[in-house]
Amino acid sequence: MSNHQDAIRDARALGMPKMLVLGLQHMFAMFGATILVPIIVSSQYGLPLNIQTTLFFAGVGTLFFHVCSKLQVPAFLGSSFAFLGGFETISKLPAYEGMDPAGKLQYACGGIVIAGLLYLVLALLVKVVGVKKVMRFLPPVVTGPIIVCIGLNLAPTAVSNASSNWPLALIALGVIIVFNIWGKGMLKIIPILLGVVISYAAALVMNAMGMTNADGSAILNLATIAQAGWVGLPPFQIAKFDLSGILVMAPIAIAAMMEHIGDMSAISATVGKNFIEAPGLHRTLIGDGLATALSGMFGGPANTTYGENTGVLVLSRVYDPRVIRLAAVYAVVLGFIPKMASVIGTMPSAIVGGVSFMLYGMISAIGVRNIVENQVDFTNSRNLIIAAVILVCGLGFSGGLTFHVAGTAVTLTGLAIAAIAGIALNAILPGNDYEFGISQSGDENQGIHQ
Repeated sequence: MSNHQDAIRDARALGMPKMLVLGLQHMFAMFGATILVPIIVSSQYGLPLNIQTTLFFAGVGTLFFHVCSKLQVPAFLGSSFAFLGGFETISKLPAYEGMDPAGKLQYACGGIVIAGLLYLVLALLVKVVGVKKVMRFLPPVVTGPIIVCIGLNLAPTAVSNASSNWPLALIALGVIIVFNIWGKGMLKIIPILLGVVISYAAALVMNAMGMTNADGSAILNLATIAQAGWVGLPPFQIAKFDLSGILVMAPIAIAAMMEHIGDMSAISATVGKNFIEAPGLHRTLIGDGLATALSGMFGGPANTTYGENTGVLVLSRVYDPRVIRLAAVYAVVLGFIPKMASVIGTMPSAIVGGVSFMLYGMISAIGVRNIVENQVDFTNSRNLIIAAVILVCGLGFSGGLTFHVAGTAVTLTGLAIAAIAGIALNAILPGNDYEFGISQSGDENQGIHQ
């Protein structure tokens, strides 16, 4: 944006009632995507990732991020979709065969803690050598195909869930498409939330009419809602660590960190301030990484800066980070309401499948957009080789690669193999001509929003 003269940088001038409403708007913008991660992880992969815990750490993580970034950056941190493939892999990993789902989740969260701490490594490198030199090792020819692999690996689960009730899945997908394309104002900012709410209303009607899923089961089971209390602590659980879980989750941090850098570029362009220089990319990386590590340590998902809330900044032209912090407080409060989590937990898997159709496809599409907007030249054999090896490794090693270290089975996932191969080839092969900061639109799309 070139003109920021009409923007409001201190929301206190509007008065507290308007600030509270603006904070609520940001909360709604992040809500649909943030709660969808625990819904998918619990319903599709059988790992008991909790909605209350997720909301609590989204709020706490956002407040933590703001402290680390000197209260200057108007960013909200919600659940990261980049790690969904890691949760799926953990649920099926041979090393955890026979383990109860809660135990598997603890090891997944241990991997998330290490992934979050990798942000600190990148932050140190950025501080010491500068962002442009660091990004030479993570150009779009590497990050783009990795992001494509993340989306394509998740695609079969979207189809599987949608097939339980195709009419319901298509309603969810259709609503998201309609509001994303033709929605106005705030409705365009929250298409995922609208898709979930409207398709859930349709499920209530279909259930009342006696309709069933494709396998004959009931569309909704509302019995658990009455049993849930109105107030209660989020169910925290302490992460556990082993090499297999770490090797599944930690490499995903590469894509998540690229997303962070892209989001900082986008927010800077939106509000007319260069946050990569001040308070500095190293500070925002530390905030994001520590928020993710804190969430993982107590049983929550990885956090990431949210593109939806950047959209709200554009819509409202209120750039005051205080408004984002109000949204974070709302998220923390929602984390103490079990009944709300119980209502969300009754969502049919077909709705999750319909929403996932859009989300998983968009993950891969963003990888493609990253490649296109940075004008990666695939007539260049070097770039073609790197992308080809990443795609084959990411999609071909569907079961990962298992080997033994000191008698312990260790599994490298396809995504981890792809990331290692891509970074190594990019460093070894001559001709790397990518420089961060040359293409603003390309840098803004360096990762997965959500």
